[in-house]
Amino acid sequence: MNTIRRLELMNWLASAGLTALPENDLIRGFCERARDGGVQISRGLVFIDTLHPIFEGRGFRWNDTETNESDAFEYGSTDQGEAAANWRRSAFFYMLENGHDELQISVADIDSQQFSIMGDFVNSGHKHCIAFVHRFGEAGSMGQMDCLYSYWATRRDDGFSAPELAALRDLVPVLGLAIKSAAQAEIARTLGRVYLGRDAAEQVLRGKISRGVTERIKAVLWFSDLRGSTGISEKIGPDEIIPFLNDYAEASIAAIHDSGGDVLKLIGDGVLAMFTHEDMGHAKHCALRAEHQFRRNMIELNERREADGRPVTTAYVGLHVGEVFYGNIGSDDRLDFTVVGPAVNEVSRIASMCSSVDRPLLASEAFRGGLDAAGRAHLVSTGRFALRGIGGAQHLYTLDPDIAADEVVRGKYERYLAG
Repeated sequence: MNTIRRLELMNWLASAGLTALPENDLIRGFCERARDGGVQISRGLVFIDTLHPIFEGRGFRWNDTETNESDAFEYGSTDQGEAAANWRRSAFFYMLENGHDELQISVADIDSQQFSIMGDFVNSGHKHCIAFVHRFGEAGSMGQMDCLYSYWATRRDDGFSAPELAALRDLVPVLGLAIKSAAQAEIARTLGRVYLGRDAAEQVLRGKISRGVTERIKAVLWFSDLRGSTGISEKIGPDEIIPFLNDYAEASIAAIHDSGGDVLKLIGDGVLAMFTHEDMGHAKHCALRAEHQFRRNMIELNERREADGRPVTTAYVGLHVGEVFYGNIGSDDRLDFTVVGPAVNEVSRIASMCSSVDRPLLASEAFRGGLDAAGRAHLVSTGRFALRGIGGAQHLYTLDPDIAADEVVRGKYERYLAG
């Protein structure tokens, strides 16, 4: 590859990185342009660790022929089990252990070293490859993301030529920079979604990070907490407390997200969420659907936990609707993107009343009042109550007990939720 073609490819990588081209498109564009410039790449694989609650990292592949492999993949922890064994047999682990930044590997090397993570390298006709480990350094690392790993293969019997190897040594770091940029943008989105919630994360990433910048919105509010969690936590071992809370948090969060809601905050075993829509009747319908799915999730979860001999519980849910301030609240160096206002306090109080009336769900008058006739018919009054710290008594509503006791009524309610 001559100097002009090399500079053209570097410029394309810089431009693609600045415009946030997806990683798999970066790999494909890099390999195709490198081949056009005379570097006979037949296969490329790049992977990079990340900062994610489930995945350890992501990888990207390119082949010069059609294969059944996906061009992008995610991988879990390599700390234990078969994944750890495969990692320790990989060329990249060998390079890290021996301080190599570059390693040329032939077919004979794969057989003798028994390197894993090479796929069907030999069976696909590849003859030679060069592997790179590009380290980011302490200041450039984020979580486990401290290296970019890649290998590049050719089908030529005599392997890559010296000019081709020189071109790869110059070009792969620029590709790595573009991929690292894309990976860090994805990490920012992931951290935002995980710690702020989906909608709040989008707002922050669009630039709404100034202290005190809020908007007044009308929303359906959800507050749920676990029944007797304090007593359960005192009885189980410390190593069981977090799995216990995680299991039940997953049951509620999955139901809320699946029904179009946004989780705003986890408060111990409590969950604060909201449902928004131009049509508040639709938002209330979504909240009821989420509550119903939450109960189904809880049943499945409790069956699994009981089978394992682990403690189980149920949950209370309060639903309300009102105007709230949604945005940044806090100090200059510590902000929380959340909702505040009297309606938030009220939904918490409503949820806390569930234990007093022995009902798993309570909804406010404002929530029931905006439902259509079919929805209102499924909610019955539990009485009129004065909520602590909230001025004025109001009726609180729960689901008609016949929904749980009568199969016909339950089917009618489920059809209403599905509508």
